[in-house]
Amino acid sequence: MSEKSGSSQGRQERTELPIERGFPIERVNEIAEKEGRAKMYYRPIYTMHKWWARRLGCVFRAVSLYTLLDDPEKVSVFEPGHEGNTLAAYGDGPDGESDIDVASLLERVDMTDPESLWELYPKDVRVEDKKILDPFMGGGTSLVEASRFGAEVVGNDLNPVAWFVTKKELEAGQTDVEDLEAAFEQVKEDVADEITQYYKTPCPNGDHDADVMYNFWVKELDCVSCGHTVPLFKDYRVAAGRYENDDKYNVLCPGCGSVTLVDDWQSESVCNDCGHGFVPKEGNVSRGGKYNCPDCGQKYAITDAIQEQGAPDLRLYALEYYCEHCDNTGENKSAYKGYKQAERYDIDLFEQAKTEWEEREGLYEYVPHEKIPEGAITAASSVSGNDVFQHGYESWQDMFTERQLLSLAKLLRSIESVDDQNLSEYLLLAASESLRYTNKMVSYNTTYNKIGDFFRNNSFTPPTYPVENNVWGAKWGSGTFSAMFDMVKTGVEYANSPTERHIKDGETVKTPEFSQSIGENAEIHQGDMRQLDYEDEFDAVITDPPYYDNIIYSEVADYFYVWQKVLLEDEYPGFDQDKTPRVESIVTNPYLDKTAEDFESELGQAFSVIKRALKDDGSLTFTYHHSDSESWGELLESLCNVGFEVTATYPITADINKFIGGEAVSFDIIVVARPLDETEPASWKSLRRDIYRTARRTRKQLEENRELSRGDIGVMEMGACFREYSKHHGKVQRGGEIMSAKEVVQEIYGIIQEASDIGVEDVFIDLLDTPSPSFDDVNKLCRGTNAKPEELKEMCLYNQDDGFQLGTWDEEKRQAYIQERVNGDGGDHLSNLDKLQFLRYRYEKGQAVQNYVQKWGVDDDLRELAGRLADVTGDDAYARVLGDRDITSY
Repeated sequence: MSEKSGSSQGRQERTELPIERGFPIERVNEIAEKEGRAKMYYRPIYTMHKWWARRLGCVFRAVSLYTLLDDPEKVSVFEPGHEGNTLAAYGDGPDGESDIDVASLLERVDMTDPESLWELYPKDVRVEDKKILDPFMGGGTSLVEASRFGAEVVGNDLNPVAWFVTKKELEAGQTDVEDLEAAFEQVKEDVADEITQYYKTPCPNGDHDADVMYNFWVKELDCVSCGHTVPLFKDYRVAAGRYENDDKYNVLCPGCGSVTLVDDWQSESVCNDCGHGFVPKEGNVSRGGKYNCPDCGQKYAITDAIQEQGAPDLRLYALEYYCEHCDNTGENKSAYKGYKQAERYDIDLFEQAKTEWEEREGLYEYVPHEKIPEGAITAASSVSGNDVFQHGYESWQDMFTERQLLSLAKLLRSIESVDDQNLSEYLLLAASESLRYTNKMVSYNTTYNKIGDFFRNNSFTPPTYPVENNVWGAKWGSGTFSAMFDMVKTGVEYANSPTERHIKDGETVKTPEFSQSIGENAEIHQGDMRQLDYEDEFDAVITDPPYYDNIIYSEVADYFYVWQKVLLEDEYPGFDQDKTPRVESIVTNPYLDKTAEDFESELGQAFSVIKRALKDDGSLTFTYHHSDSESWGELLESLCNVGFEVTATYPITADINKFIGGEAVSFDIIVVARPLDETEPASWKSLRRDIYRTARRTRKQLEENRELSRGDIGVMEMGACFREYSKHHGKVQRGGEIMSAKEVVQEIYGIIQEASDIGVEDVFIDLLDTPSPSFDDVNKLCRGTNAKPEELKEMCLYNQDDGFQLGTWDEEKRQAYIQERVNGDGGDHLSNLDKLQFLRYRYEKGQAVQNYVQKWGVDDDLRELAGRLADVTGDDAYARVLGDRDITSY
């Protein structure tokens, strides 16, 4: 069985979880690095719909594995890839179970070697009698991964979009794929032709139509000086050349409007159609958001012109097409899939769609009618740098062309006609996900020849030349409804029979399908988690709480919400408002004047709810990331104030999401905490000594046994230090005042930095703390430090003349070495260790020490070292030699 922990006063003994004793950072990170780049292949269930800052599945699977497995009597292990439908139909033993000794694996997990339990990562593992809560479920990763172990999972999120996305993930394992395909075919039969008729264009290779993949538009304004129409092109790139023309570039000729191939878009070029000479990189929009009128040379701010003239006009100038007919007749690829100038036919086709949208009754109810709410991202440029209202957007409909609104309305009406509510919701999920690419807020990635993602920077950034996606989709093209349905279907297939990918002998290995489907015993709620009324019910809380001020989920989620609301308003509570909840969100929000203090207070309220929901021996494990010590101090303060102690922290690989500023956060950490009934008083001077020793000991153990970076080790040191502090939270005194967690975190940062700069004195103290030290210990302790064994020998800190002997204050050779330096240079070349051992020797002999103390002076470093020596040797004389100064208040 696992070790027991329970030294804190007032707390019963409890089983120490594997995740508190060790975590296989290296193994998780090597998978995370690959999964982060290929989520579709590792866990397609999480690519069914966008959610922000979604944690990688491998991280939460590992967290679940090391959290849920504490009693080997309630763990069953099966080999994936069984034949048949019952557990007894597969496995190594006669009863279908694997012959793995779970108890042994659990027993062997520790900080220096946590990988014994990793053997179970690719196995079909089941646990009994485990109930898990995630009160901040977001995209549902924690619930999905815990459910795969057979745990009962309960989730909650304030945001209705997160609730809906997670609902469909957890229902996917109980959804029949064939039924889902049939529902899609019903909608396809109903509206696909009606939609795609508006995405046709004359093929440039013959008398037949091709499918339009993307329509290219440009915004236009009238020059405030001369009235000339100015197309807002930053440059005239359309797309990089492909296939037979991969060494060229497709650009728009500003003379005749044709799409022409050039060798270099940054140099002087000539149009192949009209012979016009131009430099494609020189458009009409300059840095700073100003247009440059090509007729009169006027430069003027675009947003100022919009305020004066109204929203810009849109002009269709080019298309990307695919021609199935030419593909089947063997044309070159660049001929049947390429770019062309917009013709009169294309413009007229759009006008037909626009007219139908304006005249067709019964469709308006299938598009959102809400105004865009003002907020930190939509209006407050201090957060996102963009203000959509300055660009002429007022309602959500303004973000779409009339053709897109017509197509989406028809699509949602057809989806609503599907009788099975569950299947209808999966089709809605696909339609909602396609909205990332179906709007006039996205641009074309000219380097990679594909449409952009609306939430590439998690903000609303209006482009000056947007691209319009084919709503239903052609054979080629991304972000369409049919393409998104394929992703949803793949996610449902995975949920029915999930697999794992892991690294074995340097190679990625995919397991056979697991028998345990996703979400068999799940329950989720939508609302403020502070209203949850669970008490003493959950074995563990595994979650990913709000991130201080990194992203305002509610505002970006509104974009999906108003469309999902069209079909869900009468089905579920939470979809009856104009926008998602704001004030209740636990996050700093400058637009709502929600401050860091509000965040700390509200997060503390959340931790109180979590503590009440947990059983007495339950655990809280959560991921958190932010870059500065202040946010960590607020987190620790909130956590400890409600009665948790931190028992471990581990670094993990960050997801490859970029937040508002386009920069990933610096820290990405798993925090493990347990309820604590009572803390114990401590002085800062004694606690700091404990923290320093804990940091040093942790570093030494990890450097000797693990292949971790210095940063990773520092994170684990920080967790060990947090653990020391949280046992005394609210009762740590310094100078008669109680220290806050924020103050302690600042101190811990410094301690870890000091502990990372290991020198001769540090190694010597470790040798003093080592039972029966030997020369081998000298070599081990010097490894990875700034100290060398030869240096310690030269300073007589050890000798091997008559067996191994440390150079303590009373060792003859050591004192001779120090005395020579004292007499020779008056102390200028004495180390602090030399000084203290010299003073300790004179103190023992009854000789005066005060004159030396006065001559050398006593600084914080000397006091710190004296305290460490006193602590490790149990010799309080090191305190007295400095004149009974408060040597431990360093």
